[in-house]
Amino acid sequence: MAEDLPSIAILGAGSMGGAILQGLVRSGRAPRIVVTNRTAAKAADLEGLAGVTSLALEQDPAANTTAAAGADIVLIGVKPVMVPDLLREIAPVLRPGVIVVSLAAGVTLATFASIVGDDVAVVRSMPNTPAVVGKAVTGIAAGPAASAADVALVRELFETCGVVIELAEDQIDALGTISGSGPAYVFLLIEDLTEAARGKGFSDADARLMAEQTFIGAAALLDATREDPAELRRRVTSPKGTTERAIAVLQGANLAGIFAEATDAALARSRELAAGA
Repeated sequence: MAEDLPSIAILGAGSMGGAILQGLVRSGRAPRIVVTNRTAAKAADLEGLAGVTSLALEQDPAANTTAAAGADIVLIGVKPVMVPDLLREIAPVLRPGVIVVSLAAGVTLATFASIVGDDVAVVRSMPNTPAVVGKAVTGIAAGPAASAADVALVRELFETCGVVIELAEDQIDALGTISGSGPAYVFLLIEDLTEAARGKGFSDADARLMAEQTFIGAAALLDATREDPAELRRRVTSPKGTTERAIAVLQGANLAGIFAEATDAALARSRELAAGA
C-alpha cells in the first residue's frame, strides 16, 4: 500500500483548491490537511471531512500562517493577484524542507522565489476542473530548488485526482490551452451536437440525452480500450457510409485548423495576461 502523504496546507480552498482537497480525502492518503478560506461559511462547508482542519480568516486572521507553519507541503490556491501578499505573509513561518505548490495561473516560479527565497522548493501546477471527479489533467513544472524527490511527492499528491504531466515552465501556458481550457471545448461540442439534434425534431430532453451520453460513452470506450482515437473513429466510419459523409464535412471545414487557431488564441491571451494586459 502507498505511504501516507506528509502534512498538507491548502491556502484558499476555493473551486480548484477544493477539488484537490476532495481528491486527497478520497484517496485516504492525506491524514493531516489544514485548509483556509476567507469566510466562516465556506470553512464550515469543509468541516467534517476526514483528516481535515478547516480555518476561516474571518474568525482567525492568522489562519494562513497557522496552516503554513504546520505543513510539509503548502498549496497556494488564492487568486493570482493575491499570491504575492500571501507569500510575504507566510514566508517567515515556512518549515525547512517545505514544498510550496502554486495553483495560481500566470504567477511565475521566479515570482515565488523572489518572495519565499531561492532555497525553497517551489512547484508550479495547472490542474483542470475534472479534478472534482478525480479525472484531472495536471501539468507540473519544478523550480530550481525542487529535488526529484520533491517533484515525485507533488506528482503523488495530484495523482489522487487524475493524471500528471511533468514539463518545463515555459510549456505550462500551452498545456493550459489544451487541458486547462479543454473541458470548455468539449462542452461546446456537446452543446452544438445537442442543437443539431433539436434541429432534427428531437425534444430538448432526448437531444441532451443523445448528445451527452454519446460523448460520455465515447470517452469511456477510449478509456477502457486504450486504443488510438483515430482507430476507434475508423471502426465507426464504414466505407461509403453515413458517418464517412459526416466526417468529410467536418474535415472539409478544417476542424484541425480551427482547434489549432483556437488554442493559439488562448495562448496569446495567456501571454497578454502575464504581461498585465
